[in-house]
Amino acid sequence: MNLKAGIVLLCLGMILWATPGWAVMPPPGAITPPAGEKEAPAAARAAEEVGGRGEGFQPEAKEETKEGEKKEDECPATFGPIITDTAVPIDKGKFAVQPTFGLSFVKDAFTQSWRRDTPGGDFKSFGMDWKFTYGLWNNLEVFVVVPFVNNWAGNVNERGPNGERSASFGGIGDLNLTFKYRLVEETETIPTVTALFATDFPTGHFKHFNPGRLGTDEIGGGAFAFTTGLNVSKYVKPFVLYGNLWYTMQTAFSGREDRSPLVSVLDDDGVPTGELEEGDPIATNFRNYPRDIITLNLAAEYPITKKWIALLELTSTWDGGRLFGHKANLAPAALVSVMPGIEYMATDKFSLALGLNIDLIGKNTDAALTPLLSMVYAF
Repeated sequence: MNLKAGIVLLCLGMILWATPGWAVMPPPGAITPPAGEKEAPAAARAAEEVGGRGEGFQPEAKEETKEGEKKEDECPATFGPIITDTAVPIDKGKFAVQPTFGLSFVKDAFTQSWRRDTPGGDFKSFGMDWKFTYGLWNNLEVFVVVPFVNNWAGNVNERGPNGERSASFGGIGDLNLTFKYRLVEETETIPTVTALFATDFPTGHFKHFNPGRLGTDEIGGGAFAFTTGLNVSKYVKPFVLYGNLWYTMQTAFSGREDRSPLVSVLDDDGVPTGELEEGDPIATNFRNYPRDIITLNLAAEYPITKKWIALLELTSTWDGGRLFGHKANLAPAALVSVMPGIEYMATDKFSLALGLNIDLIGKNTDAALTPLLSMVYAF
């Protein structure tokens, strides 16, 4: 009986094991696939184990982490500096318009010895530059700047020929045409490097000055100015850094200058006394040989939030000798300025920036405070 009972129990066990829906319970701690999912084939499990990646390896999750890190390391969208030029060109076929408004208040005059002196009156100037940028093709952009300038003079110490102490004048300044081509694209170790070539055209008023306008009618340089150089930019988390190094050569041009010749001093009877004095100003033709200019600009941006970015710029121009042609006959000038600012990224297409440019040191030029507002709209 015992042998028969054993055979029966063995047969029942084999039947239950073969019947669908019956399975052996997994050991405690074993991971079971969710309902509706099939367990990976044994060959696939063996391949993962041979790979040595260990338990918990999730290739898709790791890929998502990499993409997330990449997005965090990407340079944030910013307005860019107001004065310092950017290095990354606009995309091919894209178009942008950027008006910049500035109102300069002349506070001092820098002398030849880098000292501050009185400007000799109340002078201010309004500038409105319209910049039109277009992406010609990949890595190459072209832009045109059309400036409007209006100057004011008041309480001038040296009066005009008819006793004028105030005057104003406005008009179009010198047009600018610039090409920028990206030579090197930014990587983790090297910055973006862009070559620049620009031409300023003497479209602003630069001759036939009216002495009664007290110098306010000089709104153009008078020369064709050819500029070449490099722009660089680099994202060094959390800062975006910029730099410009340019060299400008200017052509000679003829103008008219009011000069006061020396004349004899006469006594009450109209007889020369033998002394000399300056006579009435006489407009004479004068050939100008302007100096070459070196421009060095630096800027840094700090994203406070996705919308707000802090900006700081250090800009400078330095007059040198002339590489070609006649020796320069104009006094050398220099100017170093600093500008703190703030940027606001309103939308993907529209943004604006506000800054205050402060002239720190210089020679043979004016020292001014200039609030600046710049806006850009990308189409």
